[in-house]
Amino acid sequence: MSRKWTVVAWVDAMRRSRGRCVVLGILAGVGGLWPAGSAQTNVPPPSRVSELRERLEAHVAAERFRHAQWGVHIVALESGRVLFSHNADKLMIPASNTKLYTGALALDRLGPGHRIRTSFYATGRPSARGTLAGDLIVYGRGDPSLAARYHGGDVDRALQPLVEAVRAAGVRRVRGDLVADDSYFTDPPLGSGWNWDDLQYYYGAEVSALTVNDNALNVIVQPGLVAGRHAAVSLLPPAPFMVISNLCLTGPPGSSPAVDLWRPLNRNVLVVTGQLPAGATGHTDSVTVHQPALWFGHLLRESFRRHGIRVDGRVRAAGEAVRGRRSGPSGPLQELCAVESPPLSELLGRMLKPSQNLHAQLLLLQVGAMERRAPFEAGKPGAALDAAAPAGLKAMDAFLGRVGIEPGTVLLEEGSGLSRRNLVTPKATVRLLESMDRHPHGAVYRAALPVAGVDGTLRLRLRQTPAEGNAQAKTGTLRYVVALSGYVTSAAGERLAFSLMLNQYRSGDPARSARADLDAIVALLSGFTGGSAASVDGQTPR
Repeated sequence: MSRKWTVVAWVDAMRRSRGRCVVLGILAGVGGLWPAGSAQTNVPPPSRVSELRERLEAHVAAERFRHAQWGVHIVALESGRVLFSHNADKLMIPASNTKLYTGALALDRLGPGHRIRTSFYATGRPSARGTLAGDLIVYGRGDPSLAARYHGGDVDRALQPLVEAVRAAGVRRVRGDLVADDSYFTDPPLGSGWNWDDLQYYYGAEVSALTVNDNALNVIVQPGLVAGRHAAVSLLPPAPFMVISNLCLTGPPGSSPAVDLWRPLNRNVLVVTGQLPAGATGHTDSVTVHQPALWFGHLLRESFRRHGIRVDGRVRAAGEAVRGRRSGPSGPLQELCAVESPPLSELLGRMLKPSQNLHAQLLLLQVGAMERRAPFEAGKPGAALDAAAPAGLKAMDAFLGRVGIEPGTVLLEEGSGLSRRNLVTPKATVRLLESMDRHPHGAVYRAALPVAGVDGTLRLRLRQTPAEGNAQAKTGTLRYVVALSGYVTSAAGERLAFSLMLNQYRSGDPARSARADLDAIVALLSGFTGGSAASVDGQTPR
């Protein structure tokens, strides 16, 4: 596992320096496309469609891509004319460009004002003194917003609305258990086709109708005072059920740090190995939690305690146990109180801009929950519910048909793009972008996308190019796969939709990421001074 964590550390370092690397690649004239910078000012940006096509064709045909596969499709939104197309009908692995489809589906089917409800159920009301005789059930429906990063790094603040709702319902003491019920989604906790070796990392977190802190926690490793002592390992937020096997030692001052984490599949055991030199500042990483609903319950109980609500019993997860049972042990369940998430318009940006896999899969399940046979109002403990993911994917097929995407050009198995079994064509992706640009909620969709050089996964890319603050696009990265699809306005003021996918490729230059080859195309498009409606060598572009 050491190699995996070394790669993750390298990726984090690249994220911090990505803007500089990409700009230097573009300044060097990647593929001869964008000649920005004083050293290249003698090469003007293309002013005719024919010249644009020549440069793009030369770029994708470069020798370094001889073993790779490019898929490119670029369309002028107003005229509908194709500026460039290369393998646009070929099925490609989209990576996180899949989220473009999931976000569009959720916005179309649920609407920007849709909110996700988390409820508290019991078999009776609390007494006049605030005592609840039986269990208190917290019933989730997939709200992804209960995370410390949305609340100043404080998970207690994230849970505060739930605590306040329970207090407002008159509860001060729970005689029974705190039951964390995630049975609203009956699907497996992992998306179809997710790789086993991704599952301990934050981007492979388990999916649950009760989700807290993105179902991942920080692991903080500090060296001991002297070499040879064990390092200190702590978890944030706390996870009392996580067993830590600490094999990490303190190395001599000035020695190389090397910390490895491993969480065995389907176990809440964390093995920490390696070493940290004495006097080092420490090491922070993240690891996912198995059975996140149980963790949700523990964090909620602790938050209850801090705010004066006592739970006499234990915390337990009860998803499977309550399925098919419509009442509690002492009678029918009633909703005591509920809290709703921020609107989908806000959740969409939280998913698309940072490319959050868990949130994307939860949105697909949200759609599926609305489509399955049991109505939304029946979503309470004990309700018999069909699996949401198949219903969500069926709704996806129907949605794509309505917007004119050809059957067989989008083959999705989950909503995040983490699966390598997802396949789409660049042409279908541009068709989706064209449709969403005209959609009644198109402005919400575009606003949720990362902006080049500004935010999200594009915040450090395409800086010092005409695409900075201009291009709005979704990134996608898996091993040997990069993708970038979205919108950009040319120097002539023409709005373009593009889809760029590069599969089966590893850059032979360690100083330049494969992303630079996609960024160079977007920079070229943003600097293009021609127009799609102009005559090109006596012919109208098509």
